[in-house]
Amino acid sequence: MITINGSQGEGGGAIVRVALALSTFTGQEFKVTEIRAGRPQPGLKAQHLAAIKALKKICNAETNEVQLGSRELWYKPGKIKAGKYEFDIGTAGSITLFLQAIILPCLFAPKKMTLIVKGGTSGKWQASVDYLQSVLLPQLKRFVEKIELKILKRGYYPEGGGEIVLEIVPKVDNEEIEKNVPTIRLMEQGILEQIKGIINLSSELEEQRVGQRIRQAAEMELRRYHVPIDLRVEYTSSKSIGGEVVLWALYSSKNDPERINPVILGGDALLEKGKRSEDVAKEAAAELKEEIESGAAVDHHLADQLITFMALLPGSVMKVREVSSHTRTNMDVVEKFLPVCFEVKNGMITVQKKD
Repeated sequence: MITINGSQGEGGGAIVRVALALSTFTGQEFKVTEIRAGRPQPGLKAQHLAAIKALKKICNAETNEVQLGSRELWYKPGKIKAGKYEFDIGTAGSITLFLQAIILPCLFAPKKMTLIVKGGTSGKWQASVDYLQSVLLPQLKRFVEKIELKILKRGYYPEGGGEIVLEIVPKVDNEEIEKNVPTIRLMEQGILEQIKGIINLSSELEEQRVGQRIRQAAEMELRRYHVPIDLRVEYTSSKSIGGEVVLWALYSSKNDPERINPVILGGDALLEKGKRSEDVAKEAAAELKEEIESGAAVDHHLADQLITFMALLPGSVMKVREVSSHTRTNMDVVEKFLPVCFEVKNGMITVQKKD
C-alpha cells in the first residue's frame, strides 16, 4: 500500500485529490494521514467527501469510514464503469476541485462518461469552471475523442447551486497512452493572437452595470498588446450574489498548426464585498499580464493541474513563470504512483521515466 503524509509540502487538499485520481487510474490502493494538517480547519472538506463518494459509484471503491474533518483516508479502487452520473457537492463546495480527482481516470473509461455536478462554480483558492473549460480542457483533448464542459447554472459563495455537465468520450485505454497520445510540449509562447474572457455575475448586479464597468476597465488594461479583445458579460440568476472575471490569452505557433499543444495563459479575479469593479478588472488583467510578460507557455495555475497528465506521457515538458509549492507537492505525490521523475531547471518542468 502507498502511504502519504498529508502534511507534506504544501499540505493542502490537492494531495488527496491527486492521490484519488492516480489510485483510481493505476489500481493501487493508498493511505493518507494528517490530511490538511496545517490548515485552520484540518481534515476532509465537502469537495473531498463528494469525490470519494463519487468514486465509490464510478469504480466501486472501498474506503474507511470518513466524514467532514476526517484526517485519515484509506482508499482501494475498483474498475471504472462507464455511464451517466449525477453528484451534488452541496452549498458552494468547489466543482473544479471535485473534478480534479475524477477527470483523469474518466479519460480512460471503457465508454462515454457523462458527469452532472452541482456545487460552486467559482471561489477563492480554486480555478473556476470557466478556467477549466477554456484553459485546462484544450490540453486534455489529446487523450480523448471528445471532452466538453457545459455550464448550466452559476453557483457563488456561500449558497452555491451551480451545475455543470462534463462529457468525455475516451479513445485509448491506459495501456496504450504512450503509443497513441502526443507528449505535452509547452516550451514557448509563440505569437499572441487574441485575448478572450468572461465576466459572469449574479443578476442583482445588472442594474448597476457592474459587468460593463469591469469589461471597460479590463480592456483599458489589455490594449497595450494590440490584439483583438473579446470579453463577454453574462448576468445570471443565482442563489447568492457574486461574480468573477476570467481572462485568457491565446497564442499560435507555426510549429503547432494543429494546436496539439495550445498555449493558453489565464488570469482571474473574484468580486468581493467592498472591492471596486475597476479593481477587480485590474486584478485579473495584472495576473494575465504577469504571465504574458514572463515568457511562460503555461500559467502557474495550469502547471499545478497538468502535472498528473504530464506524468502519463514521459518526455513531456512545460515552461512556467514560477514553480509553486502546489506544483512541487503534486510532483511528489505523482512519483509515489507512477515510475516517473520530474526535473525543474530554469523554469522548465520535465518528466521522464525512472531508470
